[in-house]
Amino acid sequence: MTAFAAVYLIWGSTYLAIRYAIQTMPPLLMASARFLMGGTALYLWSRFKDSPSTGNRNWKNAFILGAMLLFLGNGGVAVAEQWVPSGLTAVLVSMVPLWVAVFGWLRPGGKRPPHQVAMGIILGFVGVTLLIGFGDLRNAGAVDPRGAAILILSSMSWAAGSLYGQKAHVSDSPLQTSGMQMIGGGTWLMIAGIISGEASGFSPEHLSARSIVALLYLTIFGSIVAFTAYSWLLKATSPSRAATYAYVNPAVAVLLGWAIAGEPLTPRMIVAMCVIVGAVMVITMAKSSSH
Repeated sequence: MTAFAAVYLIWGSTYLAIRYAIQTMPPLLMASARFLMGGTALYLWSRFKDSPSTGNRNWKNAFILGAMLLFLGNGGVAVAEQWVPSGLTAVLVSMVPLWVAVFGWLRPGGKRPPHQVAMGIILGFVGVTLLIGFGDLRNAGAVDPRGAAILILSSMSWAAGSLYGQKAHVSDSPLQTSGMQMIGGGTWLMIAGIISGEASGFSPEHLSARSIVALLYLTIFGSIVAFTAYSWLLKATSPSRAATYAYVNPAVAVLLGWAIAGEPLTPRMIVAMCVIVGAVMVITMAKSSSH
C-alpha cells in the first residue's frame, strides 16, 4: 500500500510542483536539472549496489529513450504548463495508454485492437475534444490550444518511447536503466534549453524559494522515490494494477491544483476529465483481461 500511495500521490502532485518550479525557472533547464540530478543519483547508487557498467550500445538506447520519454515527453509537460493548468495537464498526459494502443495497432505487425479498446480510443478523443474546445467553446474555459497541442505530442512521444523501450535493452538493473535514461533526457533538455536561449535569459538571483523547493521535490520524490516505488510494483503486482496510476494521477492533480493553486475547474472540465479517465480505464482493463 505504501508503494501505491507513493505512485498515486507523488506522481499526481508533480504537476503542481512543475507549475511552481517554472514560475522563476526556465522550463527546459528546470527539467534538465531535475533529471540530471536524479539520474546521476540513481546511476551511482546502482553502481554502488554492484550493478555492472554497460556498453556504448546501451547508452545509445538510454539516450534515445531519454529523448522520447523525458525530453519530448516530460519536457513538453514543463513547457505546456506555462499555459495549461497543472490538473488539466495531468488529464491530457493520462492519455498515454490510449496512444500506446493506437501505435501498437499501427506499427508493422500490429493487431487490430479489440472492441473494448477501440471504444476506449474513441471515448478518449471525445474527451480531449470536449476539454480543449473548439469555436465558441474557447470562451467557456477551454484549454489553451497551444499548450494542449504540446501535451498531446508529449503523450504521443511517451507512448512511442514506451513501445520502443520494450525491445531496447539498457541495463538488467531497473534503477540503472532509469538513471541512464534520466541522464540522457536531462542532457537533451539542457541542449534544448541552451539553444532556445533559456540560459541567456535566466538569472539565479530571481529564483524564488518556492521554485527551489519544487525542484528538489521533483528530483527527490518525483524522480527517485516514486520511480523506485513503481519499479517495485512492477515486480510485486500485476502490470494492470501498477498501471492504475494513469487514471488516479489526474484526479489527484486536478484536486491539488484547484485546492492549493486556485486553478479553474468548470463543470465542462470535470465532465471532460471523467470521459478521458474513463477511456484510459477501459483500455487498461481491456489489456489486462487479454493477458
